[in-house]
Amino acid sequence: MKPASRTINAVVRSLKQDNTLPASQLRKLGLIYNSYRLVVSAFLLLMVYANIKADTNLLLPSLLQQTALGFYVILSLILLSLFLVATKQLQRQLVFGLGIDIIVLSLLLYTNGAPDLQLTMLYMVVVAASFMLLRSSQALIITLLAILFVIYQQFFHAIVNSMSLANLGDALLMSASFLAVGFLSWSISQRLVHVERFIARQAEEVERLNTINQEVISQMLNGVMVIDQQHIVLANHATYQLLGISEIPASPFRKAPPNNDNTKSTLRQQQRNFKNHHNPLYAFQQALAHQHRALLNSCLSVPANQSRNFIYELPEAASASVTNKLRVQIIPLEDSSQLVLFEDLRREQANAQQLKLASLGQLTASIAHEIRNPLAAISQASQLLLEDIDDNRDVGENTSSLIKNQAAIDTHGNNELYKMIFAQTKRVNRIIEDVLKLSRQQRSNKQTIELATWMPQFLENYFRGNDIFLRDDSHPVVQFDNHQLEQILINLINNGLRYCGLVHPHAYAEVEIYCVQNDVIIDVLNEGDKVAETDVEHLFDPFFTTDKAGTGLGLYLSQAFSEANHARLLYVAEHEKTCFRLIIPLGSCPEDAWDV
Repeated sequence: MKPASRTINAVVRSLKQDNTLPASQLRKLGLIYNSYRLVVSAFLLLMVYANIKADTNLLLPSLLQQTALGFYVILSLILLSLFLVATKQLQRQLVFGLGIDIIVLSLLLYTNGAPDLQLTMLYMVVVAASFMLLRSSQALIITLLAILFVIYQQFFHAIVNSMSLANLGDALLMSASFLAVGFLSWSISQRLVHVERFIARQAEEVERLNTINQEVISQMLNGVMVIDQQHIVLANHATYQLLGISEIPASPFRKAPPNNDNTKSTLRQQQRNFKNHHNPLYAFQQALAHQHRALLNSCLSVPANQSRNFIYELPEAASASVTNKLRVQIIPLEDSSQLVLFEDLRREQANAQQLKLASLGQLTASIAHEIRNPLAAISQASQLLLEDIDDNRDVGENTSSLIKNQAAIDTHGNNELYKMIFAQTKRVNRIIEDVLKLSRQQRSNKQTIELATWMPQFLENYFRGNDIFLRDDSHPVVQFDNHQLEQILINLINNGLRYCGLVHPHAYAEVEIYCVQNDVIIDVLNEGDKVAETDVEHLFDPFFTTDKAGTGLGLYLSQAFSEANHARLLYVAEHEKTCFRLIIPLGSCPEDAWDV
């Protein structure tokens, strides 16, 4: 008894849960059943008249039978049309239709005048459909209604004619069959509901994970690109930036270019052209083939099951970007596609530069005291000797002229040596001060800088009285260490003023600020002589200078500060003026200020 009671309790609990199909699935199955009802009603009406025509001994159908079948056909058509048009209250429509099915089938069974097993079997379809489409309580009412009508018909026939145990057994067996079919249909429908809900949850989870993956890929600093069957199917935002390609979404309604060939294209070619020209990454692949054909050919030439690593150097046309070298890694995937990763080597260089700055800072901090103390002593001694020479010039007039001449010669020679010593100690001191700047800026502290307000204030603080012409129509915002940006611009502008003053009587410099895609460009220009071609490759080397009074650390420190902020400092030899360009990545610029 205990297993039976547990089974009954489980069934009761399941009935109380009253799980139903989702609306989309319910509508689909409801349309199928309404179409089935229309076909069956029309078939029954035609079969009645077909049997009469085949057997002339049969009587014409009764008025009740004709009315019931005609009404059933018309109502089936109305219910199907209503189910197609009305998208709400689907279960109420189904309850009404299934109730009509039970009533019409009972009338047809009554007009037959005798039990009809084939007609009674149609009840089972109604019972099965009710448990699949309706709530458990509604389906149970439909089933009990069908059982009552069948038993009533059997008892009515037995009373009119003669009592037969066989007819009574058929009625009871039919009722039990209805319950069995109803229970099996209900079990199948519940399993179907659980499967549908499980699939829906899985689909939501997959969609959520896909959204997360897309967001993660789009926010990655490294470029990610996927190639499938010689076509690019994925490229994140970083890929566009690293390769210097404008990210313009393709229109879904863009037409393919016309075919000028005299022969008509095959259907496969037309489908391929349609797919390519409606692919949102088609424009990106075309731009990649135009600007970086060597890179695209290298990626497409790798077999699907092989990997490859190489360094790609951006061409000069794309070198205006902050990136000039990329590490490209091609990884094969399981579905024969290829994953291509682009890594900016400037980031590695910036990290290495940070380590270099830290190591150099520790070194300079440890030896600065040891160097500057004796250096200060030498400088002070040279100054004292120079003062002694000035004192010796006031020698008494009693000294003979020969001795005076010899003393003057010796004093003049010593004076030049002492001045040389003093000048060189000052130069060494400047070198130490420049190197110490690295130790004071071991880590860059990036801040949000609005160049439209920051740059005029900077020029006012450091170059008041100098002619510095500023042009800024873009008003960009950058992330940079405030002190390091000041040091970079001070070095560049001072160099520009110094070299412009060598060829012009009135020295001046120019500062231009503009945007290229997402990069902020700061050009420092002057009208001085350009850098010799033989010196360009050594410009940013430490202690390299063409000025005898310079230390050779200004540009080196400026480049170090730039790399520490993931920026790039370069000399633009193609510019009509002497141009040093600072490129700051990921700047915020108004769209109308982009120079692309």
